[in-house]
Amino acid sequence: METLFTAIEQRQATANAPLAARMRPTTLEEYVGQRKAVGPGSWLARAIEHDALSSVILYGPAGTGKTTLARIIAAHTKSEFVEVSAVTGTVKDLRREIDDAERRLLAFDKRTILFIDEIHRFNRAQQDALLHAVENRTVVLIGATTENPYFEVNSALLSRSRVVELEHLSKDDIETLVRRALEAPQGLAGAYWADDEAVEAICMLSAGDARAALTSLELASQMASDNEPVEVPDRPGEKRIPITLADVETANPRTGLTYDKHGDMHYDVISAFIKSMRGSDPDAAVYWLARMIDAGEDPKFIARRIMIAASEDIGNADPQALLVAEAAFKATEVIGYPECRINLAQAAIYNALAPKSNACEAAIDAALAAVRSGGLREVPSHLRDRHRPGSDEYGPYKYPHDYPSGWVEQRYLPEGLERGAFWKPAGRGWEEWRFEQSQRDRTGRSPEVGDEGEA
Repeated sequence: METLFTAIEQRQATANAPLAARMRPTTLEEYVGQRKAVGPGSWLARAIEHDALSSVILYGPAGTGKTTLARIIAAHTKSEFVEVSAVTGTVKDLRREIDDAERRLLAFDKRTILFIDEIHRFNRAQQDALLHAVENRTVVLIGATTENPYFEVNSALLSRSRVVELEHLSKDDIETLVRRALEAPQGLAGAYWADDEAVEAICMLSAGDARAALTSLELASQMASDNEPVEVPDRPGEKRIPITLADVETANPRTGLTYDKHGDMHYDVISAFIKSMRGSDPDAAVYWLARMIDAGEDPKFIARRIMIAASEDIGNADPQALLVAEAAFKATEVIGYPECRINLAQAAIYNALAPKSNACEAAIDAALAAVRSGGLREVPSHLRDRHRPGSDEYGPYKYPHDYPSGWVEQRYLPEGLERGAFWKPAGRGWEEWRFEQSQRDRTGRSPEVGDEGEA
């Protein structure tokens, strides 16, 4: 309940709040970024404008504006806005809010918007407690989460809500927020000036996180408080305290990038690492490797991915790749961090530089498909085991070592399958060289285009 002192208390709380909290926008016009999710003409923007919101799950990394968006909705809705903590809230708390919402709806025809931050922290029982109220619109749910809701939110609850994904803010978005905070009365109120180099550093260090950017700016301003005021460029006669690159670096001695070993970022980074090796980009491979090492990723996990790529993406185009990867894996077991970072880097760079072939993966997958769908195919009689009665009636087996080149023409596949049915060389590296050699052994000539079927 508001009192005569409520406004005074709110002003005091705001004055002592962090810069990121003081700069929180209160309207969609002030809201920066997320044009795809909440830009002009989007479903969410229209729902807010017409106060016709249905239940929604806001999904995105930290600092992308999920809570801010919920508060903007609260400021523009005619509904009652209540919040339950997913960290400390219980089923009893949820049921109490739902009961209050039902009474509010029946007595005053007033809807209730229930905001749950970090909704993925609720267990299944707590999420199930929301189902009936969300389904009959006793409450309109706004859930915010940094985890993929398709894995972390009850599927029944998810089917009754709309998922809106928020993305990391762009460099331009972050720059807009930083420069606004420098000028705004509730921000630094024009007392400081930051040159382009300092702003660039804040944008880079924030990695698309608005809260991190504003926190960096606030800390840098504290570092700069003893600097002598200087005249602001393009503003003759106006002096402000300069925030320099050195102040930003002092305020951010060590910046750890977001990386949750069990979250989406983990899978995104490892995916980028694998695709960089497959795409023959050693710089990108080393960068994503560094991201994982810096975050403390298990080196054996990284080494296993390198080993898989050595066969999946390189295979026999360079058989040495698997040996290098296996050696890197052994190094992670024997040496560990920090030294094994060098072994991992060597193996990752080797994979990136090696000629590529997915012929091994394609061959085994095609063979498995034939085994699972082609019915039972008999082993050719001349290949069968000879240690059984009646084996003397089998066809003659030609022992390759009895022939000058160590090879002799002979059927090894069952009837109905021919050479080239599964393995097709990629045309690169050792694999292609060996294919050409085998063709010469069989035909006495170099392979022509289209000869793969005869391999």
